[in-house]
Amino acid sequence: MDKNSIIGIILIAGILIIYSVMNKPSKEQIEEAKHKRDSLEMVHQQQMIEEKAFEDAKALLPKTIQASDSANKEQLKSMFGSFADAAEGLQKFITIENDLLRIKVTNKGGRIYSVELKNYKTYTQKPLILFDGDSTVFGLNFFSQNRSIITNDLFFNSENEKESYLVDTNPESVKMRLYAGEGKYIEYVYTLYPNSYMIDFDINFVGINGVIASNQSVMDLKWSMYSPQQEKGAKNENTYTTIGYKFYQDEVNSLTARGSKDGKKEELNEKLKWISYQQQFFSSILVANNFFTNAVVEFQNLENEDNPGKYLKYFSSSIGIPFENSEKSTVPLKFYFGPNHFNTLKEYEMDFERIVPLGWGIFGWVNRFIVIPVFNFLDNYILNYGLIILLLTIFIKLILFPLTYKSYLSTAKMRVLKPEVDEIGKKFPKKEDAMKKQQATMAMYKKAGVNPMGGCIPMLIQFPIIIAMFRFFPASFELRQKAFLWADDLSAYDSIINLPFTVPFGYGDHVSLFTILMAVALIFTTRISTEQMGDTNQQIPGMKFMMTWLMPIMMLFFFNSYSAGLSYYYFLSNVFTLGQTIIIRRFVDDEEIMRKIHENKKKPVVKSKWQQRLEDAAKKRGYNPKK
Repeated sequence: MDKNSIIGIILIAGILIIYSVMNKPSKEQIEEAKHKRDSLEMVHQQQMIEEKAFEDAKALLPKTIQASDSANKEQLKSMFGSFADAAEGLQKFITIENDLLRIKVTNKGGRIYSVELKNYKTYTQKPLILFDGDSTVFGLNFFSQNRSIITNDLFFNSENEKESYLVDTNPESVKMRLYAGEGKYIEYVYTLYPNSYMIDFDINFVGINGVIASNQSVMDLKWSMYSPQQEKGAKNENTYTTIGYKFYQDEVNSLTARGSKDGKKEELNEKLKWISYQQQFFSSILVANNFFTNAVVEFQNLENEDNPGKYLKYFSSSIGIPFENSEKSTVPLKFYFGPNHFNTLKEYEMDFERIVPLGWGIFGWVNRFIVIPVFNFLDNYILNYGLIILLLTIFIKLILFPLTYKSYLSTAKMRVLKPEVDEIGKKFPKKEDAMKKQQATMAMYKKAGVNPMGGCIPMLIQFPIIIAMFRFFPASFELRQKAFLWADDLSAYDSIINLPFTVPFGYGDHVSLFTILMAVALIFTTRISTEQMGDTNQQIPGMKFMMTWLMPIMMLFFFNSYSAGLSYYYFLSNVFTLGQTIIIRRFVDDEEIMRKIHENKKKPVVKSKWQQRLEDAAKKRGYNPKK
């Protein structure tokens, strides 16, 4: 790691630290967010209490009284019109499952009440529930007979004979109907297939063209849910918990979760293909077979590190779906409930894999076309993920070795030319001669055959890989709950000591050993790099302290709550860099470099073709520059 590389990393780390400090919420903002979060939880709990009290009260009433309560029926009729009979009922459930999913459907709202991923557990080894009915809203919102109807609050009739279905070799369906009179209904049909995370969801409208407003061509679909904490590090998981969406026949985008203290809202006035409520490693995706006309998507932060296992975010969407107001019509949709595993998502050929945060532009390309294929290849033959990361590091270092060698050689050339650069500085000591000094220095470099940017260019080429790995490890589903040495989960932080207090500046309440090892390895790598540069770094006061100590300390705080797999990779990367530097030093002789530089100085300076064309054009115009 040469001087230019270290300065670049220091600047990047400094920008991250300054950004974190500037965006740290004030005490007033923290209190306001806490009050907002507590208010939401209180409203949610109050709704549950009121619903339970209402159901208990109805159960205590004799059926004859309920049937004869004509005043109540008239009130329901005025509120719900043709859907009045569906305003009351008893909640029932139907379960449908395959070898991957267990889905519970309720007649209240006809919606999916809960989804369990059968092959996965939370970090506390409890069943992994993407969402449950007490925290979910899913229903159509439309006008009927000058009344606003929300199907989420109405009771559907089950058209199934059994209460549970096991999908083995053939698909199974659950049908729920919301009646608005004889032969008039809205039907939800859920169809689950064997060995699939995808479930078909068809909305059938039969005979309700006279019930729904005739001028309604778009129906509003309300979808909201609380996103629970599933992983070990709530802070890290919350960073990757957000709402994603794909524009119809266009790109995939998402709401920025990082830096959004309270939440974020966005109005999407274009056609959409799908909308995802995504956690760090799992997602619920609603897909249109055709398109959604528009949507308003929003999330609110509910992160509470003092109460692990609580909700991290509240998702809500208002989605426009095209509606054909005829005797019979169907809106075909789909749900994906499953892991954010890159290859699994890619199999559905709907650009689901784009929700995996692998980085934008060239950083994402590096991950998609280099890192992931190599990682998957090693995963086919090696079961230990710590060993896979080791081999992946070796592979990357071997690819980058020519650039590392070139960077070292460029730094060595600059070091041996340092005395001559100082002599030029003595010839032009005045500030007004800075331009002459610069020209003389560049002329000397050119005559010696040395490119002063030779150390920067290799670093710029390596930079996309450094950033790509920073994005890859926290988003790598394969590392989830995979143990290595003392780390019980390579996708979350490793902890050898749990502190009884929280260290400020983002360090947290634990001590990560992989982060400490990374920082120590960085100190040794930086020290040997400063020795390699000699006294060239003395031009910037305090540079040696910044490179050797300040940067590792900043990295120690920044990475302590991050993915253990990432800290482990950077530790290995620094160890290999240290080894490569020691090996290269044995084969690079400063005297030999100086001898080649003197040979280059004796050679005539070769003009570039561009410079030669400029001089030829000047001569044609009668201008002969002095030699």
